[in-house]
Amino acid sequence: MSVASAATIAERYGRVCEQVGPHVTVVVATKYVTVDDLAALAEAGVAVVGENRAQDLESKHARYGDAFRWHFIGHLQSNKVKVVNGLCELVHSLGSDSAARRLRVPSLLEVNLSAEGSKSGVAPEEIGDYVTQYPLIRGLMTMPPLTADAEESRPYFRRLRQLVADHGLEETSMGTSQDYRVAAEEGATLVRVGSAIFSAGQG
Repeated sequence: MSVASAATIAERYGRVCEQVGPHVTVVVATKYVTVDDLAALAEAGVAVVGENRAQDLESKHARYGDAFRWHFIGHLQSNKVKVVNGLCELVHSLGSDSAARRLRVPSLLEVNLSAEGSKSGVAPEEIGDYVTQYPLIRGLMTMPPLTADAEESRPYFRRLRQLVADHGLEETSMGTSQDYRVAAEEGATLVRVGSAIFSAGQG
């Protein structure tokens, strides 16, 4: 994927930050951004990036290091936890006991609110056990069903925010380029935004 110029990224990033407000961390998802193109994000002042694959995380961190704060937002395999432990300040996608036992950095438990078989994450009734066993869990994350209408995501976001409160947690990671405004309205503390900020084809 080719990315927009640093000036354009800075403008879009600033707009998203303004729309969600100062209490929401904008995590720029970089799954489709090359190592070289990350330079434009650094120049644009992007503070936090989220990577999906441990191998890409290693190569990008090796080049840019302290230019960003690094989050892991992809499916976390237990055999990749060591990499994440060394490089990330937060994991958004904890979804198994095997990974939880190995994690040494704060994490968000991924919750499958839609009960879709194709999605990762734990069932809502499992949250309590995880929170009790793993004190590094700071909050919850969810991905609602794909939809063209952001309003259809609102009930899932509202439910996740309630679950965060019910379990005495702090962080709520929800919302992507398609629905981050709705997520922020429903209490997100982190949104994961990619194409809306850096895709060269965006207006």
